[in-house]
Amino acid sequence: MAIIETFGLSRDFGSRTAVDDLTLRVEPGEVLGFLGPNGAGKTTTIRMLAGMIAATKGYATVAGYRTDKDTGQIHEHIGLLTETPGFYNRLTAERNLQFYAGFYSKVNSDAAIEKYLKKVGLWERRKDKVGAFSKGMKQRLALTRAMLHEPEVLFLDEPTAGLDPEAASEVRELIQGLSREGRTIFLSTHNLNEAESLCHRIAVINTRLLANDTAETLRRKFFRRQIIVELETPDNSVAEAAGKLPFVRDIKSEGNRLTLELADSEQNRPELVKTIVEAGGRVISVAERQYPLEDVYLKLIHEEEGHGS
Repeated sequence: MAIIETFGLSRDFGSRTAVDDLTLRVEPGEVLGFLGPNGAGKTTTIRMLAGMIAATKGYATVAGYRTDKDTGQIHEHIGLLTETPGFYNRLTAERNLQFYAGFYSKVNSDAAIEKYLKKVGLWERRKDKVGAFSKGMKQRLALTRAMLHEPEVLFLDEPTAGLDPEAASEVRELIQGLSREGRTIFLSTHNLNEAESLCHRIAVINTRLLANDTAETLRRKFFRRQIIVELETPDNSVAEAAGKLPFVRDIKSEGNRLTLELADSEQNRPELVKTIVEAGGRVISVAERQYPLEDVYLKLIHEEEGHGS
C-alpha cells in the first residue's frame, strides 16, 4: 500500500492552474525527489498533501488518511519543513520545541527534544535564543521540530536553500540518516545533485507531472548510452577499424577521443578495445558517458515548454 497517493490532484488559484491532474504514488520508506522550476506547483502540492490547503479537484491519501476528509489525523503522521521555517526568536531552542510538542498528545517532549537536538548537533545550544542562530542552525532546528512526534512521512520543501556548503552538507547528512531509519521523505528541491544523491526516484512537475522514475531510467529514456575511448594520440585508422565492427551503431572521432554507441555496451566493450589495440591504438581510458540529472531535467522542461507553445 502506498503511503502517499494522489488521484487527479489539482489546484486552481482563480484562473491560474497551479497543479493539474497529479497522479502519483510514493512507497513506504522511499525518498522521492520532487523537482520543477519556480511556479511549477511543488510547494502547492506539499501544502495540499499536508492538509494545509484544499484541492480544487481530486484528492490524496497520506499514511492511509484522505487529505479532503482526515486533516487532523494526517497531521499526527507527518512532519513538515517549510522553505522558510518560523520560530519565536526571543525564546530558546528548547522552549520553541516544547511549545510545538504541545500540539501532539502522545509526545514525551523532554525525551524527544533531547533525542533530536543531539541528533542534529544542537543539544549544547538548547538554552540559547533562536534569534542568535544561523540559518543552517535554524534548518536543523526545524528538522528537529518536524521529527518530535516520530512521523511516518516527512515533507521537506527546499531544506538546503540559501545555506552555505557546510550547512547544506550537514542537512543532507541528516536527511540521509532519516532515510536509513525508514522514513518516507517527500523532498522538493532545486538542487539536482542533491536530488540524485538522496532520492530513490525523481518526479518532475511543471504544473502537470512530466516524469516519474529513477534517475538512471530517465537518463536511458532521453539519452543513448555511449562509450568514450581516449587514445594516447589521434589515429584515423583506429577509428576506421572500430567503425567496421558489426555491433558499432555510431562512432564519432574528435582528436584523440572516440565516442561510440554499441549494441550492448557491456558485452561489446572487450571486443572493441581488442580491435582498437590490434589496429595500433594506445588506449588511455574507456568509460561510459555520464549525463548529469541536470541534462535530463532541462530536456524535460524544454520539451514541455515547446509542447505548450
